[in-house]
Amino acid sequence: MSIGIAILLLALVLFYLMSSIKIVRQGYQYTIEHFGRYTTTASPGFNFYPAFFYRVGRKVNMMEQVIDIPGQEIITKDNAIVSTDGVVFFQVLDAPKAAYEVSDLYVALLQLTTTNLRTVMGAMDLDETLSKRDEINARLLSVVDHATVPWGVKITRVEIKDIRPPADIVSAMGRQMKAEREKRANILEAEGTRASEILRAEGQKQARILEAEGRRESAYRDAEARERAAEAEAKATAVVSDAIAGGGTQAINYFVAQKYVEAVGKFATSPNAKTILFPVEATNLIGTLGGIGELAKEAFKPAAEPAAQPAAPTKRGPFELPPQ
Repeated sequence: MSIGIAILLLALVLFYLMSSIKIVRQGYQYTIEHFGRYTTTASPGFNFYPAFFYRVGRKVNMMEQVIDIPGQEIITKDNAIVSTDGVVFFQVLDAPKAAYEVSDLYVALLQLTTTNLRTVMGAMDLDETLSKRDEINARLLSVVDHATVPWGVKITRVEIKDIRPPADIVSAMGRQMKAEREKRANILEAEGTRASEILRAEGQKQARILEAEGRRESAYRDAEARERAAEAEAKATAVVSDAIAGGGTQAINYFVAQKYVEAVGKFATSPNAKTILFPVEATNLIGTLGGIGELAKEAFKPAAEPAAQPAAPTKRGPFELPPQ
């Protein structure tokens, strides 16, 4: 009898000890209550709290968690209705506050994020809601994180997953985008045409300038050539005058004969002339050439020649015949 009572008491003691041992898993914290009042927090690992006097109040997940925000319709500032959804990432930093400062943490976070999402996107135009997702995420993160500080919760990220405008607005946006692209294409084409015309006009202007400079340089060169030719003609005329003054009629005959021969040579080399008619007598040409010969003889004649001595008479013998 006594042995059975002892075994029963031993079993009760073991059961009491087992009930007093609290094993907390990694990533969790347990709140410990003493007769219903929070006293301490059990950290991960082995913990011993006497049973019937202490009990586990809440098991709080301390890891980062995510809440899915269901899709909802929001009216923007310009009265456009869009459907949107998102996700919220949060982490519990203070287990007692998360357990006792809010009744249902997950529901509270979901409702808080949903209402602030409506507030933030309702204050923006449709174009802003579609193009400024980062700004929406940042504003939501700031508002929700500030509101959850008393709950011992840290909001790490708020992300908008999708924004879906109505079908008619999507169609209108497509037409608007097409019109904008056509407008930009026309502007670029017009700018290209203008640039091409400007470059073409600049090229024509530069070509005219270079052509005018070329004509000016050519005119200058022609004038210089005429001036040089006039100077040469003047010098030639002076030389001819000096020659005429010193040589008399023979010099005049020389120059006239030279021009005459040149004129006859041009007639002879003409491709159209088959028959040459001289309007002067042949004796005049022969006389002119004779004058040229006389002029050449006088030019090459020594300056002073001794006078020719008369030949001495030869004596003839009695048997010599007279010259024939």
